[in-house]
This record gives sequence, C-alpha cells and structure tokens, in this order.
Amino acid sequence: MLWMAQRHGIYLDYAATTPVDPEVRAAMAPFLAEEFGNPGSVHHYGQAARAAVDDARRAVAALVGAGPREIVFTSGATEANNAAILGVVFAHGPAQTHLITAATEHHAVLEPCRWAERLGAAVTVLPVDGDGLVDPDAVRRAIRPQTRLISLMHGNNEIGTLGPVAEVAAVARAHGVLVHTDATQSAGIVPLDVATLGVDLLSLSAHKRYGPKGVGALYVRAGVRLEPLLHGGSQEHGRRGGTEPVPAIVGFGVAARLAAARLADDAARLGCLRDRLAAGLAALPGARINGHPTRRLPGIVSVSFEDADSESLLLALDLEGVAASSGSACTSGSLEPSHVIVALGLPPALAAGTLRFSLGRPTTEAEVDHVLALLPRILASVRRLPARRA
Repeated sequence: MLWMAQRHGIYLDYAATTPVDPEVRAAMAPFLAEEFGNPGSVHHYGQAARAAVDDARRAVAALVGAGPREIVFTSGATEANNAAILGVVFAHGPAQTHLITAATEHHAVLEPCRWAERLGAAVTVLPVDGDGLVDPDAVRRAIRPQTRLISLMHGNNEIGTLGPVAEVAAVARAHGVLVHTDATQSAGIVPLDVATLGVDLLSLSAHKRYGPKGVGALYVRAGVRLEPLLHGGSQEHGRRGGTEPVPAIVGFGVAARLAAARLADDAARLGCLRDRLAAGLAALPGARINGHPTRRLPGIVSVSFEDADSESLLLALDLEGVAASSGSACTSGSLEPSHVIVALGLPPALAAGTLRFSLGRPTTEAEVDHVLALLPRILASVRRLPARRA
C-alpha cells in the first residue's frame, strides 16, 4: 500500500500499533488547522468541532453495536480499562467490591485490579488452560455476594485466543454482576456486538486499527454506574472531564468506519496469511504454536522455539529488516517470559524463545514467505544447545 511504501523491510508488529490510514490523516488535517474550535464553545467554531465529535461518536458506537451516548472517549484503551475497573470500584467502595479477572489479561487490566486490591478490594485472578481460555464454570464458582465486576479480554494481544466472553457474561448476568471486556485487539477485525456479547463495558483503541495514537473509547451500557476518574468538567456527559482532542477523535471515527466497511475482507485475507505463517512456523524444528487452534484472531501468530531466546531472535530478525515482537509492546523491555506465555504452562526453556508475529492490511504473502525462509538460518545462529554439545 502507498502508505507503507516509504518504509523498507517487513513490519509484522501490527498488534503493537498500525500506520495511520491516509483517509484518516486527511480527515484529521482540517481540525489541526482552520477547524480549531473547542467543542464546548457555543459559537460556530465550537459547534463545528462538536458536530465532528458527535459524528465520530456515532461511527465508533456502530463498530460495536452501541448507542452513541454509550461511548466515552478516552486517551486510549489503558485509560478505558482503568475507567471501567476503578470506576466500578469507586462507585461501590473498595471494601464492598470483589473483582474477577484472568491471568492472561493485559497489564492495563491486571494493574488496576492490583491497585484496587491495595485500596481494599478483593481480587480473584483465574488461571487459563494451555490454549489461553478461562473456564466459565470457574468464573461461576468464583462469584461472591460482593462481586461487582468480571473483566475478561475478548481477543488476547499476545496469542490471539478469543475468550469466552459471551459465555461468561451469561453467567455474570444470572448473578447480577457487571462484565467488562478489553476489545482492543478484536474491535474492527472480528464482528463485535455488545448486546450479543452481553457485556456492560468494553474498551477500544484507535491506533490498533489504523487510527491515531492517544485516543480510545469506553462503551458504558446505559444505566451502569461508574465513578469518573477525571473530574473537572462536564465533557462526555459528565463521565470524563477535559477538553476533547478533536483531531484524534475525528481520526478515530474515520478509522472505525473504514474498519467496519473492510472487516469481512480484512478478516478473511489475514486469516489466510495467519494460517500460512503458522503452518510454516510449526514445521520448524522445536516450534510450538501458542493459543487456541481455531478460536483465535485472524492477525496474530505466537510461536515458541526450544533452545532459543526471544531477544536474540528479535535482534537477528531486525538485522534482516523484519519487525516482530516477543509479546506486548508494554513489556518489551523485560527479559522475562511474558506473563501470558507463563500462564499457558510452557516450560521456561520453551517460553523464553517466544515470538509474536502480527499481520495487517499491508502484509503480503511474499513477506510471510520471506520471513519463513529467513527463520531456519536465524534459529541456527541463536540456538543454545549445551545438552547436544556434551
């Protein structure tokens, strides 16, 4: 695609971030210049900005089957996750709150839960099976009289497993418990409908789907009581204080419309590329594909290699012009295996050699095949084989 043509090499880290679509950039441009009004102002400058924000809100809402007034714009999915979890905690009081989540959640869910625990809330972190799935029956058994919220990721950002959100939501509904899902990786790439899922809260991010960084959204089902994290204004219907970042929100709206229009084609094409890549990786000696074999996102492949370490693999790939990751970009500086991979129960020697390849709209078959052709030589150069040398 033209928007990636200026870069050299192969980018396979779209789960970390995506390039901004040219249509998104073009839509944002006027709001960085002549359309500079504050949406809270009553004059025509402000009302033009307000109309643009409202239009974007409708587009983001439509992407997940929500009503426009149920969308709260945030600075990103991290804030949306914090607003959902801590908003429930503060609305009910920490001492009166029990939270349930899973071991493979993003740190933007796990850390707010830990913070709530320090404030006096009770937290249950459920294990997952070897494919990264939590057992809905385990969720049911974990529910207590003071359970206020269950937070379960829709599509895992490291291994691609699609969680049993609808099944868990049915359990929660029977007990009067709210459900939040982090849909950062899945919104706009697989069909999502908040009513079908049965969730009360859902987090989104623009930059994972060819929109700008610094903007996200939280779906809040009508009637759900949350205490705002940011006070200081009546913006977002009193649910988040602060002047709206109009250019970013406009970009998010266009990105959401494009994602909805291209969803079926993107998912089908990426699914084929994912399967091609996974099959090639699985054929390499000592390789294990992580995540559920069928219940998974179309654009993510996680693989672990015996007797290798992810840092050496990533550096070798980068020298060949290939950008990949070992897991979440939020923990890229850590030398320890990802908490997601550890939760799957992989042996340490295998977990240490984990790579995540994530595909996007510009990814081609030729790029996938080139990476597969490079890996045997790269693996041979970085593998640690002390037992075989003895």
